[in-house]
Amino acid sequence: MNGLTAQLAFLETDGELTGKIFGLDAQIIFDALILALAVFFLFFLLSYFVFNPARDFLRKRQERIESDLATAAEEKREAMEFKTEYDARLRDADAEVDRILSEGKRKAKRREGEIIDAANAESARILERTKREVELEKSKMRDDVKKEMITVATEMAGKFVSDNMTVAKQEELLDSVLKEMGDSTWQG
Repeated sequence: MNGLTAQLAFLETDGELTGKIFGLDAQIIFDALILALAVFFLFFLLSYFVFNPARDFLRKRQERIESDLATAAEEKREAMEFKTEYDARLRDADAEVDRILSEGKRKAKRREGEIIDAANAESARILERTKREVELEKSKMRDDVKKEMITVATEMAGKFVSDNMTVAKQEELLDSVLKEMGDSTWQG
């Protein structure tokens, strides 16, 4: 307190502060107004050169962000539409594959039936042709056997006539001819 008292005593001796706590005179008020104008002018200049560009920058940035968000939302919507369309096409493709497979199976079954029918028909033709060939061979064999029997009978008759044979000789001659021809000739 001594320091403050000494200071007040010093000011009172100069005669300037007589009864005033602050020394508000015209110069201080004028300086305060000049300072206020300078601060206002600086604020105005800063507002014009710094704050407004910063506000514009922030406004543009906000608009760009909103635009990006709108674009992203639009692209998301388009992607969902594309996905929906893709899923529909995929289902259609699956259905088409199923239809093609079922049609292929149906055609294969039909073709299988046609092949089996053709094979059965060919088998029947081959069997019929084989039967005709067997019958033809049997007929040829019978003709050959008949011719051989005629030849044997002719030979026997020639020997019989030439040799006045007895019954024992005839039986012996017949047995020898039969042995020459073989049993298979008579069984076929």
